[in-house]
Amino acid sequence: MSNTVERATIGSPTRRGLLKTGAALTLSFTLPLAAGRFAMAQGQSQGQAAPDAPASNTFAPNAWLRITPDNRVTVLCGSAEMGQGVLTAIPMMLAEELDADWSLVSVEQAPVDQAYNNPMFGMQATGGSTTVRAHWTPVRQAGAAARQMLVAAAAQQWKVPAESLRTERGHVIGPAGKKASYGSLVASAATMPVPDKPALKDRKDFRIMGKPTKRLDSAAKINGTAKFGIDAHVDGMLIAVMARAPIAGAKPKAFDETKAKAVPGVRKVITLPSGVAVLADGYWAARQGREALAVEWDLGPHADLSQEKISAALDQGLKDAKAMAREDGTLSAEAGATRVNAQYEVPYLAHACMEPLNCLAWVEGDSVTIWAGTQSQGPAQGILGQVAQVTPAKVKVNTLLLGGGFGRRFAPDFTIDATLLSKISGSPVKLIYAREDDMGAGFYRPTSRVRFEAALDAQGRPLQLKADVASPSIMAASGFMKLPDTGVDSMAVEGLADHPYSIPNQRIAYGRAEPGPQVWFWRSVGHSQNAFFVESFIDELAHAAKADPLKYRIALLDKQPRAKGVLELAAAKAGWGTPAPKGHFRGLAVAESFGTFVAEVAEVSVGDDGSIRVHKVTAAVDCGQTVNPQTIARQIEGAVVYGLSAALYGRITFKDGKVEQSNFHDYPVLRMNEMPKVAVHIVNSLEAPGGIGEPGTPPIAPAVANAIFAATGKRLRQLPFDSDALKKA
Repeated sequence: MSNTVERATIGSPTRRGLLKTGAALTLSFTLPLAAGRFAMAQGQSQGQAAPDAPASNTFAPNAWLRITPDNRVTVLCGSAEMGQGVLTAIPMMLAEELDADWSLVSVEQAPVDQAYNNPMFGMQATGGSTTVRAHWTPVRQAGAAARQMLVAAAAQQWKVPAESLRTERGHVIGPAGKKASYGSLVASAATMPVPDKPALKDRKDFRIMGKPTKRLDSAAKINGTAKFGIDAHVDGMLIAVMARAPIAGAKPKAFDETKAKAVPGVRKVITLPSGVAVLADGYWAARQGREALAVEWDLGPHADLSQEKISAALDQGLKDAKAMAREDGTLSAEAGATRVNAQYEVPYLAHACMEPLNCLAWVEGDSVTIWAGTQSQGPAQGILGQVAQVTPAKVKVNTLLLGGGFGRRFAPDFTIDATLLSKISGSPVKLIYAREDDMGAGFYRPTSRVRFEAALDAQGRPLQLKADVASPSIMAASGFMKLPDTGVDSMAVEGLADHPYSIPNQRIAYGRAEPGPQVWFWRSVGHSQNAFFVESFIDELAHAAKADPLKYRIALLDKQPRAKGVLELAAAKAGWGTPAPKGHFRGLAVAESFGTFVAEVAEVSVGDDGSIRVHKVTAAVDCGQTVNPQTIARQIEGAVVYGLSAALYGRITFKDGKVEQSNFHDYPVLRMNEMPKVAVHIVNSLEAPGGIGEPGTPPIAPAVANAIFAATGKRLRQLPFDSDALKKA
């Protein structure tokens, strides 16, 4: 090796300071559920430039919309679009209250500004299935306020009471059918006072919300004009690929800079806290240069990490499970006529975003500009301001489309590294992660193990439930979220400690287990594993009670009408209780997450070789009041794909301190020919809106597991499912 890390990182004090700052910020990034407790999030509101001032002939009563004299309405969306449909949902909400002509509505991505803060986070960020439910009132109020101002302008011109006027499809309509387009009123409407609390429509008067609506961004995605993060380009930019640390705490011992620079097109080699970067004229040169580095790693404290050590850590976590997440009544060793015990486990999982992580950063003097598909554009201002040593107001974030996020693009690592590389190199730099780098050194859904003990009375009803769960802590991994005095990581037990079933005596405890890998938010977070645990075990209790799994659940959901409602609807639509096609078997599950209730019935067959085929999934969803039913159905369908991929294939494993998986050949996802038919049934609900991006994922794994049991009599308690265990002799 011709270079050691010590030689590579020697430089000016400023550079060393930059590297230290970048490393520290990567570890202490703000997460959405506790944004208010993290000072850095305040950086986005200190002096950030407002959106570009609208033209003088444009009506812009607030940050959310613009109306021009041609009657066109432009809605600005501050949330990131990663396939979940916010670039259509936000305009639908505003256009409904504005009474706009939907055919004249378009959408633009908003800049970073306080006006677009997610009210549930206290910052501009996208995650937790929050966009619609967080903006349900403020975005609608923005449209209603504009409508009221337009009506006032028409009333003034026509010298009639505003109460005598109505609106319809972008027009104010007066007595005797007199009509004025919104566009013709923009100048006078701009002089009207902005209402503080405009009245909102009654649900019965909706004509846009609640109706199936084509997405505004579909055409651009189909014709190729849509811009994702990886499409960003500026003249003179360099492409960077990194040899990333293979596990948290690892550092490069040595690498061959000379060989990397010998690759045609390679311009620079730069060492960062997260690894060694090769900067080149194009991606392939940078990739080849990265391979030529032949980095030798010091794996640090986790050099001997293995599946055996991970299992031992989880065992210890179960033994240490004394932090009480729920404690109702009193447990008794003598209670019950029947006792049921079981242990379940899930592995670490990668996010496996289809678009590789990327960020184009350009540090010019005292300003920073980035182009990225990021879920956390608000916090990025404060973070990257510290990285580049500029004020947050000098950080401009261009939010581009995300080719999959699932929580991964909430992390700041790729934006921090791109900014550091631009600052150090003096050039605009587009950093692109190789999929192997992200999968091998990324942020994982925690592994988790739970041990259940239940006691049933003579009729088979559960008298008591004891559950100990061991898992790494996402809260602790964030670097700033402090575990409460109880010691319970709420994300490790969500969906478990608050399961919907009526059981009089319960003790649910958490034991923190930290084998070593970095953990992070993954689609549906703790619900992703805990629904599998709970719904599989409830099925075990039903079997022990010799009861139908549906009827058994219904009897325990007397205090959960919404869970009961979706369960009954899904079962009815799937034909529960009627014969399935020959060789097919059904299983069901229900879960609440992010304010939404979803039940799924999986129709499954198991081959003699143990192969599992999911033929059909029937889903019922109660997400409260709806915006776009098409989006709801698509999100459930996508969540089924994501959850099935994890249930059938997903597994990140470690050997000798390194991840064994690297790409889709050894971390498979569901293929098109494996996709089941998915039927989605939406409850007509009057409840407040819930989330929809994530709630379809938790029920699918247990529904399939329960169908497998119905087909084979074998209970699979680990994910991904072991098809070898299902082989017929």
